[in-house]
Amino acid sequence: MDNVIPLEAWFFEVPPVTRYWTTLSVITSALVQCEVLSPYQLFFSFHTAVGKQQYWRFITTFLYFGPLSLDFVFHLFFMSRYSRMLEDTFFRNNTLDFLWLLLYSATSLLLLSPFASLLFLGSPLSFSLVYIWSRRNPAVRLSFLGLFVFSAPYLPWVLFGFSLVLNNAIPKGDLLGIAVGHVYFFFEDVFPRLYGGVRPLSPPWRWNYRALLWR
Repeated sequence: MDNVIPLEAWFFEVPPVTRYWTTLSVITSALVQCEVLSPYQLFFSFHTAVGKQQYWRFITTFLYFGPLSLDFVFHLFFMSRYSRMLEDTFFRNNTLDFLWLLLYSATSLLLLSPFASLLFLGSPLSFSLVYIWSRRNPAVRLSFLGLFVFSAPYLPWVLFGFSLVLNNAIPKGDLLGIAVGHVYFFFEDVFPRLYGGVRPLSPPWRWNYRALLWR
């Protein structure tokens, strides 16, 4: 019993952005489950969000992962796990930088969502984080359901294939998350090595203005 971590202690061990994103997602699904809210009030489309001035949809589309169910637990687990690992490692003590990553990813998904006919973007957003984490941890070995072992960079594609087989349909949200995550990874981790440290997607307070001159 001495090794049991109280729920409150565990809660505050989670870094702040992941903590509040997870909490708000649970509350949102609980309110829908209790019929206080309806999914129709939460989904995103430019017509409803902009045309009807329902601006909260820019946020709620990233908070609703479906009704309380096993599928909800699965998606919430992956969101909180990989968001936490990114925030705890590459963005430790850099909460603003992590928020900037989420802002870039969320904005990209909002712009791309009409082309994929996606109404809820929480899963694609978390999938973009899974992709970034996997590419930044190439040496990590993972196991899928105890069936086979693979390197971390293959994780998004393993999950994509699993979802494809499970649902018998192309998971467009996963593909969008991979695309958005890859753009971030390329410009933050690959591009600087090719062009003298220039990081086009870094937050403005991290810009290397001398590098921007490409000297």
